[in-house]
Amino acid sequence: MASTAGQVIRCKAAVAWEAGKPLVIEEVEVAPPQAMEVRIKVLFTSLCHTDVYFWEAKGQTPLFPRIFGHEASGIVESVGEGVTELQPGDHVLPVFTGECKECRHCKSEESNMCDLLRINTDRGVMLNDNTSRFSINGKPIYHFVGTSTFSEYTVVHIGCVAKIDPAAPLDKVCVLSCGISTGLGATLNVAKPKKGQSVAIFGLGAVGLAAAEGARMVGASRIIGVDLNPNRFNEAKKFGVTEFVNPKDYDKPVQEVIAEMTDGGVDRSVECTGNVNAMISAFECVHDGWGVAVLVGVPNKDDAFKTHPMNLLNERTLKGTFFGNYKPRTDLPSVVEKYMNKELELEKFITHEVPFSEINKAFDYMLQGAGLRCIIRMDA
Repeated sequence: MASTAGQVIRCKAAVAWEAGKPLVIEEVEVAPPQAMEVRIKVLFTSLCHTDVYFWEAKGQTPLFPRIFGHEASGIVESVGEGVTELQPGDHVLPVFTGECKECRHCKSEESNMCDLLRINTDRGVMLNDNTSRFSINGKPIYHFVGTSTFSEYTVVHIGCVAKIDPAAPLDKVCVLSCGISTGLGATLNVAKPKKGQSVAIFGLGAVGLAAAEGARMVGASRIIGVDLNPNRFNEAKKFGVTEFVNPKDYDKPVQEVIAEMTDGGVDRSVECTGNVNAMISAFECVHDGWGVAVLVGVPNKDDAFKTHPMNLLNERTLKGTFFGNYKPRTDLPSVVEKYMNKELELEKFITHEVPFSEINKAFDYMLQGAGLRCIIRMDA
């Protein structure tokens, strides 16, 4: 097969021409990778709520035409100048946030919030030269969070690419490049429940269920799922959720309900909704003396968190996390290994699958609240 390295590749991509309108499969031109960039042949991608949020453009700077997509897996096609740790043929996960390995955050054992490559939803171009690698008839098509995986080929900064075990099935581990790792890491890396402890999970979407999966993996004794949708409980049992609380069923705050159920509060809680009242409940439902609450959901910009300072003085801890505190390049390979050695179950997160030509169906499923993750097969 003739090498495509250094050449412009023509391929199919699903382009969002304007907010909220169905994506259109177009032939795009993908430029070769520049310094510190790699071009990836995307094999599988899945739809995450963040794609839908920015596609709808409700409350953030709209930028169109754009190629969305950030949860994916693929194979390196070619590498730009200065790239030494990846080569063509490597199996990889592109990630919306990065790890430059040079800044204070990357050098800190405690942080994964890289100064250079932390998520930037407004940027539609590559860092190297502030231009796009995608075009149609010479007109640029913008990137999304540095990944743009709704294209058969994409160009990504090397710091946002995790090299993984080539034996891992790419149609399963693609979901680890965003939502599942976020929820899993919130529990395993930040809340850190011990075996036998109780955990409350607020919000039972894909991220919340991944947080529950983390609690199941460490052997939590009780995993209490909190959600306004009672239809989610049956699904949640597969992820280790043992009890279900719907705040609408009570005429008192849900934190009081949980405190009564657990003799003073749960040991750990993880909040995955982005609703500020759920955040307050998640913090106030943990036990004094040792309880830890972790915020994962993204709030509205005008929200304010309000609680009595005594809740903190009584030795409760409130923490926040970004991408489950995982450093993409350093840590994601070991998350893939957890799946490979059967500690972590990914199949149950994957509820739908569509060919690339029917990508708009994946949006329909998410807008209807059907299922968890829809895998989009690029070769179909």
